[in-house]
Amino acid sequence: MARRCELTGKGVLVGNNVSHANNKTRTRFLPNLVNVSLISESLNQSIRFRISANALRSVEHNGGLDAFLVKARDTELSLKARRLKKLIEKRAEAAVAQAA
Repeated sequence: MARRCELTGKGVLVGNNVSHANNKTRTRFLPNLVNVSLISESLNQSIRFRISANALRSVEHNGGLDAFLVKARDTELSLKARRLKKLIEKRAEAAVAQAA
């Protein structure tokens, strides 16, 4: 399973542990990934994602999953999130057309 956030694209970083004697050993810095169910207001369903804790805060700050996906770049999103974004945009266009 890839250690990558599905919404922000945040992944594993690599670096060195440096001791007091200046010995360098390679290490991996893993993102804080959590499994969550986020609710889409336009689709009226919950969707399971594996996202970083930082992305979860960003989703809440932006006003929910739908608002976050509309603002997000496609290059950062996973394939599942990009498909969901297109579906949400279609529902929004249909709602605007129906209101007019």
